[in-house]
Amino acid sequence: MSSFGTHRARVHDAARPVHHRLGDLRTCLQHFAPYGFRATYHHLRGSAGIPGRPEKDPESLVRAVEELHAARQVWLAAEAAYAGRRVREKRAGRRQPGRAEAWQAERRRRHGLAYCPDPRRHPAEPLPVVVRRVLYARPPEGPAPGGPWVCWVCTGPAGTELWRDGYWTYTLCAGCGVSLGRT
Repeated sequence: MSSFGTHRARVHDAARPVHHRLGDLRTCLQHFAPYGFRATYHHLRGSAGIPGRPEKDPESLVRAVEELHAARQVWLAAEAAYAGRRVREKRAGRRQPGRAEAWQAERRRRHGLAYCPDPRRHPAEPLPVVVRRVLYARPPEGPAPGGPWVCWVCTGPAGTELWRDGYWTYTLCAGCGVSLGRT
């Protein structure tokens, strides 16, 4: 599989057929999709204004890949900072990440910073803004005793709702649609 950068350059190449450029955008989503593939694609279609027939506005694909690229740059910078910090900690004798950082390792394993199982429900803000907020916030362990869930993405007690995909039942933030857990 080619790199994110290779497919990003192909999206920019106006000499390529539009349907190939759309395929390259979707391949970029295989490399980085903060809401999960389907929800991130849905977000980009709306934010970049990708029409049902992309040949009507081929520049919308460029806008979409650039928004995705900007969010990925935020994520890569945070990953580099985390890796540098872990190297320093290991040299100092601390072999395991702290409890406060264990959730970051879990996110890296899941490949979704703010997973939205319902592809039509996701945060409406630009991806770089949401990725930055998610990287520096800690997901809740659960609701406070006697209180509502507080979403780490929209940072508000918007309440929750259940969403089923046929196999899992997800608890979603009622405000932004991010999964707060599954059962």
